Amino acid sequence: MERPGASARCPVQEQRARWERKRACTARELLETERRYQEQLGLVATYFVGILRAKGTLRPAERQALFGPWELIYGASQELLPYLEGGHWGQGLEGFCPHLELYTQFAANAERSQTTLQEQLKKNKRFRRFVRLQEGRPEFGSLHLQDLLPLPLQRLQQYENLVMALAENTGPNSPDHQQLTRAARLISETAQRVHSIGQRQKNDQHLRRVQALLSGRQAKGLTSGRWFLRQGWLLVVPPRGEPRPRMFFLFSDVLLMAKPRPPLHLLQSGTFACRALYPMAQCQLHRVFGHSGGPCGGLLSLSFPCEKLLLMSTDQEELLRWHHSLTLAISSQKS
Repeated sequence: MERPGASARCPVQEQRARWERKRACTARELLETERRYQEQLGLVATYFVGILRAKGTLRPAERQALFGPWELIYGASQELLPYLEGGHWGQGLEGFCPHLELYTQFAANAERSQTTLQEQLKKNKRFRRFVRLQEGRPEFGSLHLQDLLPLPLQRLQQYENLVMALAENTGPNSPDHQQLTRAARLISETAQRVHSIGQRQKNDQHLRRVQALLSGRQAKGLTSGRWFLRQGWLLVVPPRGEPRPRMFFLFSDVLLMAKPRPPLHLLQSGTFACRALYPMAQCQLHRVFGHSGGPCGGLLSLSFPCEKLLLMSTDQEELLRWHHSLTLAISSQKS
């Protein structure tokens, strides 16, 4: 026979029990992954940063460019882990938050770090031999230095997910609820900043690549300060005559049309000459045909104050991708 009031208490008790199970599971995962993370940080700090400093294989500026604040990040993990092992989640994570700026610094240096590693492996024979020797140690298993360098940025994403889950499954009456909630917010804000830094770095890489593809006096500085969205071949349909293939580079504010240089050009073979630059703020976009999703491609109409472009693709999916990107560029300029 069911006890009086049991049915009223059960849903609340079951919810609390679910929260507690999720909290315990998340806490255990955070602890176990932190141990592994600290171990890997220590491998790099001991067998690379420390020994390179002692041997002088790299100059201090090169070593700093390669590893950034690695040892400080390692120290922050060493401070955090005893709190996690003792079950003092809120106190430990609250004390960890002032170290989050190290992750922002590390992200800002990430591109420079990869460039430095590739340059030193290519030109520095002593460093190349040293890296090969250290990676062969049994402590590293099959891991390579290049695999380990992004580790702090990967861990920051794990921190965001795990600490958020820990805070969400901690009751408001728990003594560490406020500490965990604040830590989750600060870690999430740092992760967003790091993501933005990564996006800017990727965009800068695209801009350098595109700038290298463009030649001639008109091309100088064309990509500076812009956000790259898409590039590819499209057919320009003239009022009379046959469609002409042109390479298009779409940025957040302009569409650049370019023509390939002749393959036998002595100095600029393989590059493109800028033929026109169209401001997206003044663009009106329409699909002339290509709505059905069939295999026949389609046609886009781009109207500007002084010119109208008809762009064709025989690939329906490619046309839809271009339409989507152009729509984004136009809307970003009008918002």
